[in-house]
Amino acid sequence: MQLNTQASTFLQEFALQLSKAYGVETVNKQFNITGPQETKLKAALLESVEFLSLITTMEVDQIKGQVVKVGNYSIATGRKGGARFVTGQDVDGHNYELTETDSCSVLTWALLSVWGNAGNQNQFMQLMNQNATKRFALDMLRVGFNGTSAAADTDPVANPLGEDVNKGWHKIVSEKAPGQIVTADMYFDPDGSGDYATLDAIATELKNTLIHPALRSDPRLVVLVGSDLTATAQTSMMNKANTPSEKVAAQKMDKQIGGMTAYTPPFFPGRRIVVTFLSNLHIYTQKGTKQRKSENVEDRKQYEDKYWRNEGYAVEEFEAYAAVDETAMNIGKRP
Repeated sequence: MQLNTQASTFLQEFALQLSKAYGVETVNKQFNITGPQETKLKAALLESVEFLSLITTMEVDQIKGQVVKVGNYSIATGRKGGARFVTGQDVDGHNYELTETDSCSVLTWALLSVWGNAGNQNQFMQLMNQNATKRFALDMLRVGFNGTSAAADTDPVANPLGEDVNKGWHKIVSEKAPGQIVTADMYFDPDGSGDYATLDAIATELKNTLIHPALRSDPRLVVLVGSDLTATAQTSMMNKANTPSEKVAAQKMDKQIGGMTAYTPPFFPGRRIVVTFLSNLHIYTQKGTKQRKSENVEDRKQYEDKYWRNEGYAVEEFEAYAAVDETAMNIGKRP
């Protein structure tokens, strides 16, 4: 299919506006993103996917270094005779390493022609802007939750969740602090024939056995839970509900688990459950490495928006991360 006249005109205007926004002559040649443009791009990424704005995203100078502490979880209040009470801000930590990360959002001429005919120029521009930033942002989370390695040549067919793009948070903890992740078989059965009948019981045990004692009562602790687990729990509660209030409770059960706020983030493994601080999950991007290119590629009959940078993942406090690995979680009664 050819690119229709309306879409072609809108694309030219989109490229012109993009070049003005980044302060470059043209966007169809690779260009560096620096200064205020870096800030604008980060803001656009965070705004496009709400959960991304809840975790720690940070610019770092080096491709390798120590994990940056964003807080000190020890007590900050006390008393000392003859002097002021002071606690230190820990600077010791484990290491992070960033890897080359290349994103490309593709829009076919067929889709662009539909967009061109469906609305005005402003609507077209909005769709173009949102498409790229949202896909890039979602991929940051997709890799963060599922990444297990950083292959020289990635295979999106064999690894559709970006398993080979980079090592994500769960993998980092499993390698550096394996005791924080339950890998022995566990059976979740709301009918009472498994090891646990509720998600509250699982989350509470994780908090009380694997989270550091000094952090167990911290109100910032949340539960990240997979959709397979919440669906099983909700279905069971709905089947047992006899009153409207019980049905409402079943619908809301995934908002609070074990007294902690619960989230089911995008691309989070369906049978995994994690107790942690959201700020404990870090994404680092190396300063000065962000590059963009946005072009209409006639040979492929598509528009390609590209974003290159050095990027990686880190966990600030291993003892503030407790999980059941999805491979260990079984739904149903114990055999």
